[in-house]
Amino acid sequence: MARHDRKAYELSDAEQRDLITLIQQGKPLPEQYRFILFEDKREVELVWNGKTRDVCTTVLPFQTLEHIDEPRSETRVQEDLFDSRGRQLRGWTNKLIWGDNKLILSSLKAGPLRQQIEEAGGLKLIYIDPPFDVGADFSMDIEIGGETFHKEANLLEQIAYRDTWGRGTDSFTSMIYERLILMRDLLANDGAIFVHCDYRVSAYIRLVLDEVFGKEQLRNHILWLYSGGGVPQTQMPKKHDDIFWYTKGETWTYNPIFRSYTEGTLQRGRTAVKGENAELRAEGTPINNWWPDVKKITSPTDPEKLYYPTQKSEELLERIITLATNHGDLIGDFFVGSGTTAAVAEKMGRKWIATDLGKFGIHTTRKRLIGVQRELKASDEDFRAFEVLNLGRYERQAYLSVGGRLNGEQKEQALAQKEREFRELILRAYKATGFGGNEGAEAQDGFFHGARSGRLVVIGPINLPVGRLFVEEVITECRKRGATRADILAFEFEMGLFPAVLEEARVKGIDLAPKYIPAEVFDKRAVDKGQVVFHDISFVEATPRYDKKNKLAIEIELTDFSVYYSQGAAEAAIAAMKDGKSDVLCDQGQLYKVTKDKNGVVTRERLTKHWTDWVDYWAVDFDYMSRKEIIKVPVGTGLSGVATLPGFEPDQGVLAVPDFEERWTGSYIFENEWQSFRTRKDRDLELTTARHTYEKPGRYTVAVKVIDIFGNDTMTLVPVNVG
Repeated sequence: MARHDRKAYELSDAEQRDLITLIQQGKPLPEQYRFILFEDKREVELVWNGKTRDVCTTVLPFQTLEHIDEPRSETRVQEDLFDSRGRQLRGWTNKLIWGDNKLILSSLKAGPLRQQIEEAGGLKLIYIDPPFDVGADFSMDIEIGGETFHKEANLLEQIAYRDTWGRGTDSFTSMIYERLILMRDLLANDGAIFVHCDYRVSAYIRLVLDEVFGKEQLRNHILWLYSGGGVPQTQMPKKHDDIFWYTKGETWTYNPIFRSYTEGTLQRGRTAVKGENAELRAEGTPINNWWPDVKKITSPTDPEKLYYPTQKSEELLERIITLATNHGDLIGDFFVGSGTTAAVAEKMGRKWIATDLGKFGIHTTRKRLIGVQRELKASDEDFRAFEVLNLGRYERQAYLSVGGRLNGEQKEQALAQKEREFRELILRAYKATGFGGNEGAEAQDGFFHGARSGRLVVIGPINLPVGRLFVEEVITECRKRGATRADILAFEFEMGLFPAVLEEARVKGIDLAPKYIPAEVFDKRAVDKGQVVFHDISFVEATPRYDKKNKLAIEIELTDFSVYYSQGAAEAAIAAMKDGKSDVLCDQGQLYKVTKDKNGVVTRERLTKHWTDWVDYWAVDFDYMSRKEIIKVPVGTGLSGVATLPGFEPDQGVLAVPDFEERWTGSYIFENEWQSFRTRKDRDLELTTARHTYEKPGRYTVAVKVIDIFGNDTMTLVPVNVG
């Protein structure tokens, strides 16, 4: 709804009585009174159900999952920037961040990374292509065994989809409004934002951008035109997208792009030369906001295509980046999808931050950027290292954080209550019966928290990985009770724990089932609907191969990988399948091509015929414990680093960032030193690494990470002794 300024208005006696009655009854005031009672100089405002100017102020530390840097050639190694192997030591490292961009943006805005961003020159450009299609539900197609498997969105993505489109345009507008405010505050004063959308939401986004940035900050409304596709019978085809270009301040970067003159213009120019009135420039004429010449990915055989229905072409991003940035500038994309913005930024010598909620999108971008690093290395060009980050365990700590003015004992009691409630939520999501009562889940048992289907259930520590000591305690407690079956629920398990510890339990007559607690337990709606799925752990087996001639050299061979997945309701899906159709389904840890003939007879063909079919990517860190994971946390917050901060106040022109101190998390950073992965063009996978030579004899811990075809990762540790 739009509104215009009204002239001064005096309330009648009846209106005054009505307002007093409504206020006394605690009821909301009719919309028209807002504009009568409160002075507001804005001429037009977009109003929607649930609109609020409150924005997220939570600041969480980022957890470093992986550091990726292709070793450079000798000609590129400079002592001050690179180590002896040609890997980057200092300077800006690009960021690929998995998680909710609202929390990511608020943590970037007022967290320790803000200083890195400012030292890198500030965030000069943001390009976003948010999910403006109500049907964009995060599902996608995956190739396996010559067939295409339709991967449904995981529950986190489904929740995000509901949050974005659950109330239609109202919820989409609320989602984008809060994030645009956070992006504006993160953007450099001379920075720009390009927002990509189409006819479905362009009118709403334009008004939101006017409100957040100021309508005077609109630099252009670009139309990206394309052809192809079907032609509707009852209306004209819709063949353009909208790209809104706004700036934060009164200065910005603009690099004109020129195109060749048309033949008609050239002809007129030649005619004008004879009349000595020529104004044609050698570089051509500047492009305008009408872009019919930029490629759109439409063909399934396009070499750029990565199975993302909303994937944008590199040519489009190259044009935007050229227009609005200079070499070395920092660029952000907070809905990065398949990684086009990051890939083009890297190729063009720009720094970048890219985030996405979808784990598979992060994995696709990681592979794509490794490919870019390899291309640039082969052509002896510069590139930067990048790291994969998330909010991980700190998001759980934020969930359990206790605020308010409480003394030490009160805080302890409040935290214990929150932990009890959290465990009860997890038990409910797992469909287990808690042992609690009014006293909490531990009251009647002392160790186990509940039971399900004749199995005891214990929930591991909220903020720490489950390790060997905890599992040994589970075994001891089972034997005390004469129990033979137990489920261990945990957010994280220590690497290398399985399968050895499960075999030890079996020898003692205990059947243990470790299960991952999925992040979806944070969403009460998903728990209430019984939609949360707890997955079994995966096993990785890797073997060191020692070099008989060079005692300091080894190779690592990937020798086994086992995984358990079920897409759920396979039989129901088969029953719903029409005669004469086929589909690919996941059931009991395997993928099947299911075909129903014209007579309704169903046949199954197993596609995952070998364990390697599940592996999409694997990587190795030959000296895993060489680099500790150090985080910066606000002084006085403890290791959790959870804080709620005021952030940036545009009117004051200051950034309210607290003092930070460094803490070791107890974990290490995975230094990706070698990797093999599948691409659309090359489906082969190397199962043995290239030879790695250590600088000196000794014992080392090798970390092996495997990512399956759904984007989920598993890691194991392999001890080696060389020399």
